[in-house]
Amino acid sequence: MYTGQTEQPCCLCGEEETVARLDLPPRTVTLMRNADPIAWRDIVGEVSVHFCESDWELVRELVLDMGMLPLSRCNVARASMSFREDFEALLNATREEPDQTELEARALERSREALADPDAEPVAAVQARVVVLALQELGVPDGRGLPTPDRA
Repeated sequence: MYTGQTEQPCCLCGEEETVARLDLPPRTVTLMRNADPIAWRDIVGEVSVHFCESDWELVRELVLDMGMLPLSRCNVARASMSFREDFEALLNATREEPDQTELEARALERSREALADPDAEPVAAVQARVVVLALQELGVPDGRGLPTPDRA
């Protein structure tokens, strides 16, 4: 049984020492490299991607200054996530397919708060913009006038 990664390498270069983590809704894995075999609907909870120091600087610049989404360069094999099957094997019980809409709504709400806060930490601001940009690209409606960054 797969029990998760014990180390969290940089999703861009594989460097083991990382300085920043973004927690994203499961659907966003479909935007990552090598994601085809992953059934995103079976992911339980958020997906975490980590960045080394040099890549984090690049990601911050891409997201905050240029409004670009870096996920297509992230290798999903280096992301941290839990699958429904892992829980089923651990608990010896079948679970329903997770409803990702509530998790996405919470992620969008947190993003709304971070984007509205001029004093938000850089990690929170980057995560908020990545969540908004990724869910927009995937066609996930938020329905509540979420502020969005300008695309360059």
